[in-house]
Amino acid sequence: MSARYLRENADIYRRLLRYLRPYIPQVVLAYVSMFAATLINLFVPQIIKDAIDNGLVTGRASALWLAGALILGIALVRGVAGFAQRFYGEWLSHRVSYDLRNDFYDSVQRLPFAFHDRAHTGDLMSRATSDIQETQMFVGIGLMDLLAVFLLVVGVVVAMLIESVQLSLLALIPVPVLLFATIRFGAIVRPQFKDIQEQMGTLSSIMQESMTGIRVVKAFAREPYELHKFDAQNDEWFDRRFKLIKTWANNWPFFTFLVAVSIFLLLLFGGPLALNGRITIGSLFALISYVLMLSAPVQRLGFLVNMAATASASASRVFEIMDTENEIEAHSGSIPLDNPHGEVIFEAVAFAYREDQPILHDISFYAEPGQRVALIGPTGSGKSTVTNLIPRFYDATAGRILVDGVDVRDLRLPDLRRHIGIVLQDPFLFSQSIAENIAYGRPEASMEEVIAAATAARAHDFIRHFPEGYDTRVGERGVTLSGGQKQRIAIARALLTDPRILILDDSTSSVDTETEYLIQQALEVLMQGRTTFIIAQRLLTLKNADYILVLDHGRIVERGKHDTLLANNGLYRGIYDLQLKDQEEFVETVIRNR
Repeated sequence: MSARYLRENADIYRRLLRYLRPYIPQVVLAYVSMFAATLINLFVPQIIKDAIDNGLVTGRASALWLAGALILGIALVRGVAGFAQRFYGEWLSHRVSYDLRNDFYDSVQRLPFAFHDRAHTGDLMSRATSDIQETQMFVGIGLMDLLAVFLLVVGVVVAMLIESVQLSLLALIPVPVLLFATIRFGAIVRPQFKDIQEQMGTLSSIMQESMTGIRVVKAFAREPYELHKFDAQNDEWFDRRFKLIKTWANNWPFFTFLVAVSIFLLLLFGGPLALNGRITIGSLFALISYVLMLSAPVQRLGFLVNMAATASASASRVFEIMDTENEIEAHSGSIPLDNPHGEVIFEAVAFAYREDQPILHDISFYAEPGQRVALIGPTGSGKSTVTNLIPRFYDATAGRILVDGVDVRDLRLPDLRRHIGIVLQDPFLFSQSIAENIAYGRPEASMEEVIAAATAARAHDFIRHFPEGYDTRVGERGVTLSGGQKQRIAIARALLTDPRILILDDSTSSVDTETEYLIQQALEVLMQGRTTFIIAQRLLTLKNADYILVLDHGRIVERGKHDTLLANNGLYRGIYDLQLKDQEEFVETVIRNR
């Protein structure tokens, strides 16, 4: 079991140690200090031996004074070395944590939408915080202390053998048992620690989801249910932790007992030798001191093995995310996309999130540069999926998508996405100022450009009425703004990037009809020269489109302009009669009253 444990974790430990490579000077200082502090401790029993044999036994006070002075000097040197060991050990711990967290966050940022569809935010946060914290404790201080214990054990064994081979061999009988028990202990607790960390990820996910949806929880008075759900998972976490506590409690006394056995053997066999004068009293005391010197490190050894097991389990969870293959980037080509025209072609495109659940079937259409293409259809018909394939949030499972005649999989991904402006169905704003949110895609944009984009999106009027104007912070997820306000800021954010391809995913769903009409007036000018894909259930959007794609069950069932589709008496006519006819009458009333 121990060999298997070592094989399974060797790669993880080697990978963690690679994070120390950029900091060789600090590593050298820390480990040289550790070596010095450990080595100098081995001289203390010898000094005490001389003090007993040459001072107490013979009555020479000068030997005692000399021994005291040497021990004091050793304490000073050990203090300096201990400071350097602790300082650089802690520095390395937190520096590795810093680098590992950066690499983890970079990996999460680069993973495709498909990964985030499956992942839980709370679990990712748990890996980025709790797991990395457990890992950092071992890589810096933990590993150094573990090596210090190993060096101390070797040094003590050598010193004892020099003192008396016969007594040392007797006293060291429990040591192999101790090493075996320690390795076995690590093999047992590692999977237990991994279970605990995984449960903490589940617990974090539940908490994150409940806090994010707190308005819904309170609206439906479901606080007791959420508390019960959290308590159940928290109980499971405690049960797993308690299992580890029992394992620890069952092994810890045994480690201490083995040290006591060594002292017992020394007194049993060494005592008579000292009384008979075959060894000096100082030598017997030195041997006992060496064994006692192992007492605290041996007790700490269980803790260090525990820490190593925790680090291995936690690091495996972190590396699991970092090693997740990013299929989108892996297949990205190297063809640059400079000054695109905006031509978009779908050729027999099919897509499935899972092989047994196809979403799109044989989607083919051609969008000329500057055209406005509207997509409409029942919920779940595949409208958003079609637009998500253009910037390669997902890759088509069959067929091709071409931008300016080049397969999007052959284009550089950053180039492709830089020329696509997107307003998602659920607008997300960061906890920053309004100006920073608008300029998110172009942080170098001037304030004049930000205001121009906001004005075009009909957001400037309500922004300037805030006390702090564009410096107003919007709160988490833009909670301080209405749905329509958030939507217009999101539109301004997309417009500021001046994209050649514009995707409006139901981008006017949160505004009233009159506001939508004002936005459409601005977009009439701003969409000139851009290929625009619009997912909407509003009539104004559809009537102004160059052509409309009607989707149903992942297929294009109708295509054409508004009047033509109405005359066909197909699915589009049914949607119009149910949802859009009243809008047309309302808009006509608004126009007459202007």
